[in-house]
Amino acid sequence: MNEGSKVVEVLEARAERRSDRRDFFRKAVAGMAAAPLVLTIGGTPLHAQAAVSDADILNFALNLEYLEAQFYYYAFFGTGLPANILGGTGTQGTVTGGRKVTFTDPVVSQYAAEIAADERAHVEFLRTALGSAAVAQPAIDISSTPTGAFSTAARAAGLIGAGESFDPYANDENFLLGAFIFEDVGVTAYKGAAALISNKVFLEAAAGILAVEAYHAALIRTTLFRKGIQAPALITATEKISGARDSLDGSSDKDQGIAMRGDASNIAPLDENGLAYSRTAGEVLNIVYLTAMARSQGGFFPAGVNGTIRTSSAN
Repeated sequence: MNEGSKVVEVLEARAERRSDRRDFFRKAVAGMAAAPLVLTIGGTPLHAQAAVSDADILNFALNLEYLEAQFYYYAFFGTGLPANILGGTGTQGTVTGGRKVTFTDPVVSQYAAEIAADERAHVEFLRTALGSAAVAQPAIDISSTPTGAFSTAARAAGLIGAGESFDPYANDENFLLGAFIFEDVGVTAYKGAAALISNKVFLEAAAGILAVEAYHAALIRTTLFRKGIQAPALITATEKISGARDSLDGSSDKDQGIAMRGDASNIAPLDENGLAYSRTAGEVLNIVYLTAMARSQGGFFPAGVNGTIRTSSAN
């Protein structure tokens, strides 16, 4: 049985298990008016004083899920997500770049297959929950050219020099570093959104996705740590990527690589209370737009994300 057949089986099995849960979610939100609220943290509006709904928050998350799903789908299958799960409100964009990784480590290959299936499931789940309000996939850049988003991110982290490129599809290790760029950001994004969602059904769904994203992040971090014991440059690379993310999202230190802290590994990046960090939507957009300024597009989303929440923070 080839890898593609295995993943088809995974997708079919998970689809059956999701069916009842998705029906419950859809019925629970059917007919509900999305009540607007002003999202604030410590009295400071999260998004330029704009009133946004729970549906707006889930649509923001859907943009991020499109990005992650396309990266993993291309890396494992060599193709993108099916066209029938990409439409919606706003301008639908195309994916630039992306190709199949020739995995040499069967463990990394199986992780890629699992995460690809999970991220597609997240896209489909959020689209089902949002119904006609779901945003379309925006334009996404996951290319490996010298001017592409991955190379820009790697250059900001000091992994490559001017005019050079970073190719996350070149080998297992580069794939893991590409995944590392996304996964921790997803965890902090859902953690930050949790306190802002008013409807408990939406909150429960977001918490479920948060847990899966945390599992994914731990898989990537653990695998990099294991490989980094023999190739310390990998561990150094995660610290540099972490530093670049911190430089983009503001003055607070909300990021950690996988280098050991004292005598312990650092698989789970936590604060002094043992809690995962939170990021605001603006801080998340700083990272995926690859900017420390207020912008509505850039980086992995060259035309911006779709929906109400689309502007990064000014740092």
